[in-house]
Amino acid sequence: MTSIGSSISASLGIGSGIDTSALVKNLVAAVREPKETVITGRQTTNNARVSALASASSSLDTFSNALTSLLSGTGFSGTPTSNDPTIVNVAALPGGTPKGLPAQIEVKQLAFAQTLESTALASKTTAVGLGTLTLTTASGSSTITIDSTNNTLEGLAAAINGKNAGVTASVVTDNQGARLVMKGETGEANAFTLTAGTADADLQRFTFTGTNTPGSLQKKQSAQDSIIAIDNVEMHNSTNTIDTALPYVRIDLNKAAPGTVVTLASNEPTSTMRDLVVEFVDAYNTLRKALNSVSATGTDASTAGALAGDAGIRDMKTQLARLTSTNLIDSGPVRTLADLGISTNRDGTLALDTTKLDAAIAANPAAVTQMLNPPVVSDTNPGLAGAMKKVRDSIQGEGGALAASQRKYKALQTELTDQLEKLDKDMTDYQERMTTIYAKMEAQLTAMKATQSYLEQQVAVWTNSN
Repeated sequence: MTSIGSSISASLGIGSGIDTSALVKNLVAAVREPKETVITGRQTTNNARVSALASASSSLDTFSNALTSLLSGTGFSGTPTSNDPTIVNVAALPGGTPKGLPAQIEVKQLAFAQTLESTALASKTTAVGLGTLTLTTASGSSTITIDSTNNTLEGLAAAINGKNAGVTASVVTDNQGARLVMKGETGEANAFTLTAGTADADLQRFTFTGTNTPGSLQKKQSAQDSIIAIDNVEMHNSTNTIDTALPYVRIDLNKAAPGTVVTLASNEPTSTMRDLVVEFVDAYNTLRKALNSVSATGTDASTAGALAGDAGIRDMKTQLARLTSTNLIDSGPVRTLADLGISTNRDGTLALDTTKLDAAIAANPAAVTQMLNPPVVSDTNPGLAGAMKKVRDSIQGEGGALAASQRKYKALQTELTDQLEKLDKDMTDYQERMTTIYAKMEAQLTAMKATQSYLEQQVAVWTNSN
């Protein structure tokens, strides 16, 4: 038989071991979870958009920078050439694109080094005398000492070379005997003298004071500068290799030809220009396909791209699509990429008619080169790299749609973070309220339990009385 006390206890749940702390925790979690799920879901979507937008912007940067770097190389601007390499030869210098071509050059005079020759001695081991000589060059003076350890023609040459003063001495031997030959560096400023210090009479045979004197070294060639005229501008240099006359162009003088004008120009890089167009189309299509994927509408939200409907990506695709019809140069038979056989497919990717491209290059390679890579870039003559850069700057500019999208998603990031922080605060407050309520309930239950205990005692008394 169930007692009246046990029935009351069961109905009140007293003694059932209810964990009010866990109950409050579960209530808070039940309220928090759906709200938090919505916010974190929006954060995940927004973060994906921020990442996709940054990736698209970075890809655009990479594409534009790579194109600019590629076109700055000599392979796409033409290689310097000379119409008479026997007089003048030219080559491109690293670090930039040759400028100032075509140009007319006249080689009036080559640069020469001063050379001296001694009288002939019997052999290279013949004694030359004792004492000192003073070698004077543009960089200073050096003392040449001849004593018993090096008193030979060969020893004198070694002593001169040992000073590393820019003068080379050698001993030549032929049917006339052995002679000392000295040679300086090219250029008028590199003339030199070899004067007597404490040299005895024999050693003084190897002196040179600046003019030919009987019984001394004889000047066989004077030091002189090269003299050229480029477009009638005369230039003097100490060497026959000149890299300061035209930007990024090395000029090698091979022969003096006063009165003869040699033309320096650039050849047309037709094969590299064709390769450039093909590579551009491939790279553009890679970028466009990535943009199409990230902005695809899909059948529903789960299959749509992260940036579906985004205005920044839509603007990027629109501006890129205009490249085929944009004038890359303001005059000439070919002005746009469309003139080279480039058209736009329905999905925004490019198609290339290589037959039309080859025909355009064959018909006028210079015009194609000038359009794709003009020697002087301007607003009206941007070339391919310049046009691409203008698109990039417009898209990424402060007032561009891409920047607006970035600001929007950044603002949403901040808003969602604030919402999570507010949810944390709200849930803390809710937990405190529930804890207070259940604490009061616990107090009431304790009071009721005391009443229950009393009733149980009375019931027991009544039962025993019966």
